[in-house]
Amino acid sequence: MPQMTKGGKYIFGWSRIRVNGELIFPRMAVDEYKLKEENHIYIVSGSKQTGGFSVMAEPLLSHSTLKNILEENPSLAKRSLREGELITYKGRKYGWLVLNKSAVYLPDDLMKMLEIKVGDKLLAIHSSDIAFTMGVKGSLIEKANGYRGIIEEF
Repeated sequence: MPQMTKGGKYIFGWSRIRVNGELIFPRMAVDEYKLKEENHIYIVSGSKQTGGFSVMAEPLLSHSTLKNILEENPSLAKRSLREGELITYKGRKYGWLVLNKSAVYLPDDLMKMLEIKVGDKLLAIHSSDIAFTMGVKGSLIEKANGYRGIIEEF
């Protein structure tokens, strides 16, 4: 897992949004965040700096200091929202997606809200113990684009 800057965040690899909206997460991210056992994931809109979105599995989220996100948003916790529909909570947007092994399908309206599109290359970034980010812009993405080593693409 490359590290773009000394003391900086680790990255898992690139993922390109395919024509049908499919996005495959890097194997190392799937393993580290224990996504193999999951049928769905929660997503959070990315920061202004990195864009994209963050990915969390329910078991990690519900046992973290961020569990109030699910407790205070029952429609999110029960996934009674439409897949890919986003709700706003404390300045961020939250939703859920079906996870099929290591892939999700991003609906067009979700991509529009997240300001991403088919063909975009997102960088999977180790963010915290409970989430990784699929970033689309910013200094870390620029460093990854200029990286001389190999960064896998999924």
